[in-house]
Amino acid sequence: MKESIENAGYEKKDVKALTIIGAAVAIIVFLVVVIIILNDYFVAAKEEMVYNVFLKPESSEIRDIRARETEILTTFKVLDAGKGIYRIPIDRAMQLIAEEHFQDRIKDR
Repeated sequence: MKESIENAGYEKKDVKALTIIGAAVAIIVFLVVVIIILNDYFVAAKEEMVYNVFLKPESSEIRDIRARETEILTTFKVLDAGKGIYRIPIDRAMQLIAEEHFQDRIKDR
């Protein structure tokens, strides 16, 4: 009878609770450290992105390009008087095209 108890199909020793608790604590500490590091990384990445998009000083080259674009889009200029080529502001050009289209629709009725 004693022999059948010794050969039973289960563990007869206690599990070492300190080993399991130690492993669990180590895993939790590792996860907390990883979360803190990732949080710091994402905060730094977000701050860098905000700086680059909103706070970074604008270069003089970009300022000059935008000024030229604004001038082209908002001023009148004679480009070639002989051929009748003129530059007009974009707002006025859109207004003329809308009026032209409206007149064409009235004529089609």
